[in-house]
Amino acid sequence: MSQAHTITVPGAVRAVLADGKRRHFQHGPIDLVLEAFGPDAEVAAFYEGAWARFRTVLGELVGELAALRTGIADMPAVRGNTARRMAMACAPHRDSFVTPMAAVAGAVADDVLAAGVAGRSLARAYVNNGGDIAIHLAPGERFRTGMVALAEVPDAAGVFEIGSEDGVGGIATSGWRGRSLSLGIADSVTVLAENAAEADVAATLIANSVDTDSAAVIRSPASELDPDSDLGNRPVTVDVGDLTKREIATALASGRDAAQSMADRGLIAAASLTLCGSSAIAAKMPVAVSPAIEDFSSFPENRAEAA
Repeated sequence: MSQAHTITVPGAVRAVLADGKRRHFQHGPIDLVLEAFGPDAEVAAFYEGAWARFRTVLGELVGELAALRTGIADMPAVRGNTARRMAMACAPHRDSFVTPMAAVAGAVADDVLAAGVAGRSLARAYVNNGGDIAIHLAPGERFRTGMVALAEVPDAAGVFEIGSEDGVGGIATSGWRGRSLSLGIADSVTVLAENAAEADVAATLIANSVDTDSAAVIRSPASELDPDSDLGNRPVTVDVGDLTKREIATALASGRDAAQSMADRGLIAAASLTLCGSSAIAAKMPVAVSPAIEDFSSFPENRAEAA
């Protein structure tokens, strides 16, 4: 198999966080928090394997950036592992406008996690890329993550608990207040899926679908906010004022329909949508979201925030 064209991007750094367990990897815009659980030698090998892969990811992505900013229906073939994960995650959504960049954070998390767990015997491991989380669970293991609904003051929105039997390997969150531009008005959409790349693109598209016509919604062309945005001149949300109850219900229903369609097609396991204090759930099977809690300090590394 041919290798991706790699551009050297200097400056990857790593550190042990204050708890002495988690690791922090940073390279340009990529900022990861990792943790593994198991025998000490296996955990150490996990971090080394993940670090070896992490140092090459950004250069590979930069080398194929033009292709990755092309709509999935028209994009040329890509060669890097992370780039191919991005393309595969977006492929089922080719009827919508989406570029592989919608899956970049999740795909990076997936790729680094895969490199770390390869050949290892671990109970649990995760790679958290700004709230898009790739998860490894051995049989019988569980993982808990808190959701945050972004607002002027971010609020705890609930807690998902995932078991190894659930087939969930990724979590991602998107919304108009997050780091990425959004076509919709969701405060947050958190998605559980087979891997983080699939969760990432699904969260983006569902958040785009949480929408309604309202004078309270202010939009601007994406290119005015970010000249390099893959959304071009498409109008993205820059502010959401006071919505009526009907507008909130209409927007959430639109997003829930999009999410349930993905769940019915087997593309996601579940999605939780929030807007102005209201919420909706879509899932391919019954799913429980524990009540919101005020303090995530028992598991801060797992908190899912909008990407």
